[in-house]
Amino acid sequence: MARDTPVENRTDSEIQLPNLVTIVGRGVPSNYEVTVDGDLEMLAADPTAEATVVSGGVAEGSIDVGVQRFRFSGEMANVRLVDWNGNQAPDSASVPTVHVEYGAPQR
Repeated sequence: MARDTPVENRTDSEIQLPNLVTIVGRGVPSNYEVTVDGDLEMLAADPTAEATVVSGGVAEGSIDVGVQRFRFSGEMANVRLVDWNGNQAPDSASVPTVHVEYGAPQR
C-alpha cells in the first residue's frame, strides 16, 4: 500500500513551492505571462537562456516547441497566452497549453 511522504521528510523547496505549472508549446511562436499570488521559480538550469523573466510571482516568456515548468506557492492568479499574430487564448488554437497541478510531487 502506497503512503504519502511524511512532511518531515519533504525538502524545504517542496514545502515552500508545492505547486507546478507546465506550459507546452504547439510549434507556433507564442508569448505567455503567468502570475501567482505567492512565489514562483522556473525549473530550468538557466532561465535567461530560455528567454524567460521571473520576478516575484510573475513569469513572462516565449515558447514555440517544448515544455517549460515552474514551481509556485499560493494560488494561480492569471495566465495570459498570445500567439505570434497577437491572438489571445481561447481565440487561437496555436497558443500553448497550460497545466496546473496543486500539491505536485517533486520530480
